[in-house]
Amino acid sequence: MMNLGKKKTILYTQMVREQYTTTAPGTSLERPKNEYVYKIGIYGWRKRCLYLFVLLLLIILVVNFSLTIWILKVMWFSPTGMGHLRVTKEGLRLEGESEFLFPLYAKEIHSRVDSSLLLQSTHNVTVNARNSNGEVTGRLNVGPKMVEFHGQQFQINSKDGKPLFTVDENEVVIGTDKLRVTGPEGALFEHSVETPLVKAEAFKQLRLESPTRSLSMDAPRGINIKAQAGNIEALSQMDIKLHSSDGVLLLDAETVRLPKLPEGTRGGSSISQGLYEICVCPDGKLYLSVAGMGSTCQEYSHGCQ
Repeated sequence: MMNLGKKKTILYTQMVREQYTTTAPGTSLERPKNEYVYKIGIYGWRKRCLYLFVLLLLIILVVNFSLTIWILKVMWFSPTGMGHLRVTKEGLRLEGESEFLFPLYAKEIHSRVDSSLLLQSTHNVTVNARNSNGEVTGRLNVGPKMVEFHGQQFQINSKDGKPLFTVDENEVVIGTDKLRVTGPEGALFEHSVETPLVKAEAFKQLRLESPTRSLSMDAPRGINIKAQAGNIEALSQMDIKLHSSDGVLLLDAETVRLPKLPEGTRGGSSISQGLYEICVCPDGKLYLSVAGMGSTCQEYSHGCQ
């Protein structure tokens, strides 16, 4: 069969050549001889190489198709996403635990309704907020030893949106109704504190102390110091001054004691000794009178009028 095919090809070639070797009248051309007939086709080792190349391409195609199917199966590709990652109308939904090797950029991150959101790292967790120019405007860094925040203002709100704790460069505002300090050493303030009430817990003592400086309490409408089930003590190394610019100093008690007042001695002039007698008006007002051998309050009682 192979030889017959070759003969047909040679015969067809000769016929084609005879069709295009016609001559015009009066001219004569010699017909080509059989040794100038060319064979058409791929034979020998070229043909075997072509078949081998086509077979190799088929093998590569099958291997690539198999690998594609395997990758799709291993990565859990589906029309809605890949693995635990789902593409929804609201964005991307990732179920289970995930590990990010590079920074994650997102507008909003929230967990499911019935679970909490956990951010975990072996070193620290950093959350950055950037403006339109790419500059960092706020940063929250949770490290192994401390939590740092960099920004213009830090604010903690309640579930109703009420500010509970606000910090900026100028002040710290606590919006709760009560601030409770439970440490054994209390609270240390290097500067002034403004508050309407300072109160100790039940059956605990309240102590206001300034170890090396002065302690001042100022109020535009009054200061009320009250102990319902105990004593009030004011201790000072130097002087304790009670001064009222416009009103009076009222001591309302059953007994007022001044146990360490100096007492005069008989004999010398009371004026030279610098001693005075404390007198009380009917309305409770105190005044001083020059001490004598007897009481001199009546002589200086004009101050009670």
